[in-house]
Amino acid sequence: MSKIAICPNCGSKSQIKDKNGETIYQAVQDEDAFKKIGQMKKAMEKFKAKAEKLEAELATLKINLK
Repeated sequence: MSKIAICPNCGSKSQIKDKNGETIYQAVQDEDAFKKIGQMKKAMEKFKAKAEKLEAELATLKINLK
């Protein structure tokens, strides 16, 4: 995950990169934010599907125990 900080020059949220001991600030663009949001949505969908599968398996196990 990228390091984010406020740029001391312009005050915008920026990604921090260290090169040869220098800190470089690169402004976060809308496209970058949308890309990250898309990645997070995909990850959440995978997690949700996995959780639903485990809940169904748990319900099946509870029925079998009775």
